Amino acid sequence: MAFRIRYHYRKQQKEIGYANDKHHSLYDAIAAAEGLNLAEFHRMEAQLANISRNDKKTLKEFREEYFRKLGFSQVTIFREE
Repeated sequence: MAFRIRYHYRKQQKEIGYANDKHHSLYDAIAAAEGLNLAEFHRMEAQLANISRNDKKTLKEFREEYFRKLGFSQVTIFREE
């Protein structure tokens, strides 16, 4: 089964396909679809991961807040039927 991602970006609802073998995460997929460069984000995420080992909640909150500042909201993933 294939996955789909539905999200809002700049007040427009969008939907894209998603495959684990092409993207590191669903946030990488939506950034690629919108043409955003995430080099700075990945650098900061790696630093945070080194500091807060075994604290997945902190990493998740960081990702969500970073993408919220970029203008993304209501990011959901679901299976295509």
